[in-house]
Amino acid sequence: MKTKQEILHSIHHELIVSCQALPDEPLHSPYIMARIAYAAMMGGAKGIRANSIEDIKEIKKTVNLPIIGIIKNVYSKSDVFITPTQKEIDLLYREGVDIIAIDATNRLRPDGKVISEVFPAIRKQYSDQLFMADCSTYEEGKQAYELGFDCLGTTLSGYTEYTQGTVLPDKLLIEKLVRDFPMPVIAEGGIWTPEELKCVFELGAYSAVVGTAITRPMNITKRFVEAMKSNG
Repeated sequence: MKTKQEILHSIHHELIVSCQALPDEPLHSPYIMARIAYAAMMGGAKGIRANSIEDIKEIKKTVNLPIIGIIKNVYSKSDVFITPTQKEIDLLYREGVDIIAIDATNRLRPDGKVISEVFPAIRKQYSDQLFMADCSTYEEGKQAYELGFDCLGTTLSGYTEYTQGTVLPDKLLIEKLVRDFPMPVIAEGGIWTPEELKCVFELGAYSAVVGTAITRPMNITKRFVEAMKSNG
């Protein structure tokens, strides 16, 4: 079993590919996600971000890369859906994912609490586990650092109500987190081109996650079609 330091070192200055498809998407299938993850590994990715125990189990069969695991669950009366409760954390821990990513925004969670109220107990219970904080603002990143997360992600910038309209990738957020906190900052969200990927690394990102631009052909096709219409 790799140590925390070995896991983090293996993704340093490397590309992580997010292989996810929601139930209403054409590629929703553990088998398909596993093949996409395998293709990403063959292409040079050094890590995979995956959603659901079913997908993670299938990916592990052919891909020997660090996995950032999440479980997306929608609960009533809460906008938090990325690993939102203790139940999802327990499942991911038992599955043995290398890094568990959690919504670390200041929004109310399904149990009516905020991340600062629940994470200290999680950190204590799973002291041997790496945790990634999916943040949307600098203040959330600062709080996650103080709470004891192992790495910061810009994952939710532009996706919370109070960051809507943010130009992605959020270069300013990446730059400020890198500058102020001595821990890995993982750039994620809105990286569409190799040039943008190169840029976030130049800003000091420890690693970067690219998802839609690589693994979601429906969205990629829509992007091309919309570009055609705008030029028409």
